[in-house]
Amino acid sequence: MPGTELRLFALDASRAYGERIAAHLGVALAPHEEREFEDGEHKARPLASVRDADVFVVQSLYADAAQSVNDKLCRLLFFLGALRDASAARVTAVLPYLCYARKDRRTKPRDPLTTRYVAALFEAVGVDRVVTLDVHNLAAFQNAFRCVTEHLEARPLLVAHYAPLLRDDDVVVLSPDAGGIKRADAFRQALAQALRRPLPLGFMEKQRSGGVVSGEALFADVRGRSVLIVDDLIGTGTTVLRAARAARAQGARSVRVAAAHGLFLGAAGEVLADDALDRVAVTDTVPPFRLDPALAARKLDVVDAAGLFAEAIRRIHAGGSLVELQAEGAG
Repeated sequence: MPGTELRLFALDASRAYGERIAAHLGVALAPHEEREFEDGEHKARPLASVRDADVFVVQSLYADAAQSVNDKLCRLLFFLGALRDASAARVTAVLPYLCYARKDRRTKPRDPLTTRYVAALFEAVGVDRVVTLDVHNLAAFQNAFRCVTEHLEARPLLVAHYAPLLRDDDVVVLSPDAGGIKRADAFRQALAQALRRPLPLGFMEKQRSGGVVSGEALFADVRGRSVLIVDDLIGTGTTVLRAARAARAQGARSVRVAAAHGLFLGAAGEVLADDALDRVAVTDTVPPFRLDPALAARKLDVVDAAGLFAEAIRRIHAGGSLVELQAEGAG
């Protein structure tokens, strides 16, 4: 919004990430107050004027030891509403990790469409735009929201990370399930362009019923090759581990993983420590606080995405092109 002042806020739970974005932008975070009350209620308000300003608020919506996903979502919504009531010219929610994005369709009778309900909450408090990174299902995300949405992709960042490491390898890009083939194929094309040679694509069979995952077939020739498994996020890690073990069983020389978000839930530490996996790379949208630091140092690479969010904010504020931003990253 050229001609208006840019204001960048980050709620306390995401302050460290907001500070990194602010550093990339060369601005300071705008001040705000968050108060807790004895009955569990809370309030947040800006401490600087936002009248007629172009306002961006950073909050990554994952659970941690201090706040649940719902705590973070509720606090963010109330703060966004307060900004709208304080006469902000435009309000943009910057969500490095978007909660409930995986519940985008009905898999059982009378299932909720939680992605759509979350979108309605943001719209109800007057948000003009939502910016996030690598949602589970892009079409469902875009259809859920009626306000403007900006979907950033981690692929250019992860390709830039892995291309130098795989420059001399015979590489196969692998989707850990059939549903992720399009995502893995887009990554394969970008990596092939970076390496300046064609790369094959494969996928792993997977069925899920009642929380139980089955399927053992691997559709790829991996013998003697370096395998790169591509997914949108790592939860417990069992999906990528199944694919890694199947690739090893068929003679893969090495197995690496690229994923936008690393939640590392439950026994994910044991999964990451498994010898079938050589290395895992994720972005910094969710810090790896659930992992043992020694294990993370040995097996995990965390790629900075704060700069991508900063550039997106800069272009949104100035009326620039985010399509060109993604194209530049891919190139």
